[in-house]
Amino acid sequence: MSQKASFCLSSLLRSCLTHAAVSQAKQCHAQILLQGLLPNVTLQTDLLLVYSRCGFLRDARQVFDGMLHKNMHSWNIIIASYADNSMYSDAIAVFRKFQRLGLRPDHYTLPSLFKASTGLGDTSLGKTCHALVIKLGYEEYVVVGSCVLESYAKSGVMSEARRVFSDMSFKDSVVWNLMISTFARTGLYVDALNCLRGMILNEVKIDSMTFPSVLNACGREGDLIKGKEVHGQVVKGFMLCADAAVWNALIDMYGKCGCLNYAEKVFKTITDVNLVTWTTMISCYGMHGKGEESLYLFKKMIDVGFTPNPVTLTAILASCSHSGLVDQGMQIFSSVHSEYGFEPGVEHYACIVDLLGRCGYLVDALQILESMKSSATTSIWGALLAGCMMHKMLKLEKLQLITFFI
Repeated sequence: MSQKASFCLSSLLRSCLTHAAVSQAKQCHAQILLQGLLPNVTLQTDLLLVYSRCGFLRDARQVFDGMLHKNMHSWNIIIASYADNSMYSDAIAVFRKFQRLGLRPDHYTLPSLFKASTGLGDTSLGKTCHALVIKLGYEEYVVVGSCVLESYAKSGVMSEARRVFSDMSFKDSVVWNLMISTFARTGLYVDALNCLRGMILNEVKIDSMTFPSVLNACGREGDLIKGKEVHGQVVKGFMLCADAAVWNALIDMYGKCGCLNYAEKVFKTITDVNLVTWTTMISCYGMHGKGEESLYLFKKMIDVGFTPNPVTLTAILASCSHSGLVDQGMQIFSSVHSEYGFEPGVEHYACIVDLLGRCGYLVDALQILESMKSSATTSIWGALLAGCMMHKMLKLEKLQLITFFI
């Protein structure tokens, strides 16, 4: 009878995984206790899995600690649940206990360990995990290899990331995309573009995850020809499935390559415009000295129901600065807190100080700088000093002090 009950309750618990029905899982748990069905590795593992998947980690840990006989699956579940919920130290602590018992990790354990080491920013732990991968012979497992690569890439250890990437015998699109995005994120834009060429030469299918990083590299390098090629591939193969990130990256790329008209064309073709899209286009106008157009687009964005975030506000303030729109810039700077509820950040102060400095309102700029709740950064002092130099006002008594902060 108990075997039949165990089977039924196990089936019920597994159905809870799909529906995230924690209350039903707790009822099953109560029945298991009332019927005296513990210890039972299968039921306890099922309970552990349900609680972990649904985010009830305290309940999951209680079940785990109560298991007299823990199988490999149960260890992997609890380690992964901690790693997935950013409880990296707990994941490592459980793994240390696992090691002390003389147990051997498998290819399901290792990805969670790499996630934890990366989350903690512990490069030495990442290297230790890599040594384990080599020792246990899991280098050829694509998922494990990808985690090794991601660990080095996110930690900025590019020499190791390159070596791991080069040594991988099988590279799927996820691996190529990871390497391209890593190169782009660390400013190695030529390497990112070379990596794309390698991806094409190896006949790996390019997907929508590839494009934003590549387009970012094209924009940073000013490689308009390659950017247009990528745009052509988007239109040719991904027009219907390309997400907002791809279109936003296209706008940004054309803006950085000096082709504002192309950026406008892409912007006007997008049907599902999000806040990032508006912000990117506002920024494009700003970098081309089209402050009035930026302001018009900013107002239109608000009129259609979008609320600017701190990044949007930085973009419009920078646009005002590049075009010398003092009144409009001051109005927007005041609205950062009064209308939108954000405390002005370093970027906002840098923009408004730069704007006032460029236009000769140096005393006003200094007053705003001195009103900051936090200490001014070198970028803000630098913006003010640049304004002083531009207007040959370095002899002002107060402004002479700036040079000591640069």
